[in-house]
Amino acid sequence: MLDQETFRRVMGHFATGVTVVTARRPEGGFLGLTVNAFTSVSLDPLLILVCINRGGFSHDELLASGAFAVNVLGREQEDLAQRFATGDPRTRFRGLNVGAGPSGSPLLEGALAWVDCEIHETHRGGDHSIIVGRVLACHAREGDPLLFFRGRLRGVGS
Repeated sequence: MLDQETFRRVMGHFATGVTVVTARRPEGGFLGLTVNAFTSVSLDPLLILVCINRGGFSHDELLASGAFAVNVLGREQEDLAQRFATGDPRTRFRGLNVGAGPSGSPLLEGALAWVDCEIHETHRGGDHSIIVGRVLACHAREGDPLLFFRGRLRGVGS
């Protein structure tokens, strides 16, 4: 019988990059969460997508913000992946240096790459929202990515 645990284990065999999706809260301040469901969608227009749990703490505020940034983490940023996946969502930015993309969304200092977007459209996908972003700006630097594979964070070749 197919169950969530089996499905999760099987999907864990597909290595993904690790990102932190960030946005500016409508009432001020920042929100951020670790996400590995991120991909490009289109070159014309430039579109990406992220999938966010509809029951998550930041879901509704992210949609209300109208914009977000995807910060692609480098191999040395496992601590950021953990910080934005656990603990109190209201203190995740404490002590961090952040910039701002054209949308006003926070950009994490030292990220391997970032993509700043405005929300183009959203779709319901089971217990998640599929959020399609129209790319406003993006940037990348040299380095190795942080990966999520078989339930663990790791670098390339580890």
